[in-house]
Amino acid sequence: MTDRNEPQFVDAILDWRPIWFLARLALVGAYLLGGIVKFTDWPAAIAEQAHFGMTPPAFWAALTIGIELVGPILILTGRFLWLGAGMLGVFTLLAAFTANAFWTMPAGPDRFMATNAFFEHIGLIGGFVLVALVAERERRDA
Repeated sequence: MTDRNEPQFVDAILDWRPIWFLARLALVGAYLLGGIVKFTDWPAAIAEQAHFGMTPPAFWAALTIGIELVGPILILTGRFLWLGAGMLGVFTLLAAFTANAFWTMPAGPDRFMATNAFFEHIGLIGGFVLVALVAERERRDA
């Protein structure tokens, strides 16, 4: 028997079926939007990759767009969710090291912001792992 101490309204929210989709949408929304924006502004997508020293920038822009669109779709549809979570987790880890290398910066506001962004990326990776775990447990219990 499970001892449940949550208030009834918390149980109601967590048991509400759309919350699973909405939580996944909140997790992947920025990636999905980023992919759409890059897809609709190809020159800016290439410029962003060049800014981070990625060569050839067009290849990395296309790969980024693909990951930012396919990963969220897999997570939102629940089909190969583990693959979408893995794609976005690895992408996020690489982006954190590429774009937020705070350890290379002198002390100051830029380093502070990069440090926060780096650890926010690590938190997102944890979110992808949790989504994959919940989906796997749900699949096993079905």
